[in-house]
Amino acid sequence: MTHVPSDQIVVEEYPPSRPSLRLSVVTETWPPEINGVSLTLARLVQGLCARNHQVQLVRPRQTRIDQALSEAGFQEVLMRGMPIPRYPQLKLGLPAKRALVQAWTLQRPDLVHIATEGPLGWSALQAARRLRLPVTSDFRTNFHAYSQHYGVGWLRKPIMAYLRRFHNLTRLTMVPTQRLRAELQAAGFEHVRVVARGVDTALFSPERRNEGLRAQWGATPRSLVLLTVGRLAPEKNLDLAVQAFHAMRAHHGDVKMVFVGDGPQREALHARCPEAVFAGTQRHEALATHYASADLFLQPSVTETFGNVTIEALASGLPVLAFDSAAASDWVYPEENGWLVPLGDATAFPALAAELARAPQRIAQAASQARARVAELDWHRIEREVEGLFFQILGSLAAQALLAEEPDARPA
Repeated sequence: MTHVPSDQIVVEEYPPSRPSLRLSVVTETWPPEINGVSLTLARLVQGLCARNHQVQLVRPRQTRIDQALSEAGFQEVLMRGMPIPRYPQLKLGLPAKRALVQAWTLQRPDLVHIATEGPLGWSALQAARRLRLPVTSDFRTNFHAYSQHYGVGWLRKPIMAYLRRFHNLTRLTMVPTQRLRAELQAAGFEHVRVVARGVDTALFSPERRNEGLRAQWGATPRSLVLLTVGRLAPEKNLDLAVQAFHAMRAHHGDVKMVFVGDGPQREALHARCPEAVFAGTQRHEALATHYASADLFLQPSVTETFGNVTIEALASGLPVLAFDSAAASDWVYPEENGWLVPLGDATAFPALAAELARAPQRIAQAASQARARVAELDWHRIEREVEGLFFQILGSLAAQALLAEEPDARPA
């Protein structure tokens, strides 16, 4: 299990009678894998454990020597997995319905929460339905949108049909933004609830700005440093970030471009933008320092379900230029802490970047207000909200069961 330093965890005092849930969380990605799903889910699971719940984590075995962790309040169950094409460091869980039925018969959870919709997630859904266990789910990855970036756009409709069927068999689907909820509801998804993502505002802070790191990038106090963070892959639309960089350089004499992350597009991006700094994968304090030491965050992706990087940048005092989608739709306020470009208008992205290069004081002004909107978006509030939804579902089922057991009170 991924641990947060003890000085960053706030555990509330609970009365002895506080109920403790037995939760089974199913996911096909988990740290040390680095992606938004694994990192946010790990933070949520740790929070649920801290709130006195018993969590069983079901996930694929990541390496041959991977060992299941078992400690007070937390237990892992490792399943078979296989590498994902083009992402060999990630694993796809294989079907495991029989094993899950057996495990949950021996140790029955109160509720099953499924975070990913792959073969392991589908097996978990079928096993839970067979055992009549309540199921909730997350919609965390736009697989239907990604298909267009990998030459299989024709799969978009069948993928969406599968996702709709999957989530409509659960009692609740949690999504991170209002826009995504509206999109899914329009596509026929039912029981969709917005649950925002949290951000570690102690870790991601403007106070981590580091002039020494900027100097390593070749930047001076007068430079404009542009930053992207994430996997260097086709679905991230990073060619548009390069276009924005070149557009800004045409109007400002000192612009730097920094890519944090790694992936299959690194060589192609380096060929297109040899002046850029490729910082590779950064974690924890180093990542937070990279955010805080830049001047403008570029988020050109249009395939994110949320995009944790957006709120991490804002918490770091870094204004954001993004399309009006995912986290940016809910947390970027134009001319206050960043700028939004109409979704689908690719030419507007570098054009707006050029405008900002001509008036860098707008970037400085937005930086002074970037953090304010997300300062209260802490993980403890998110954990309480998710916990409340679990109790709400279980309470509703208990009430239904009680009504079903009552004798017919109608007069003969």
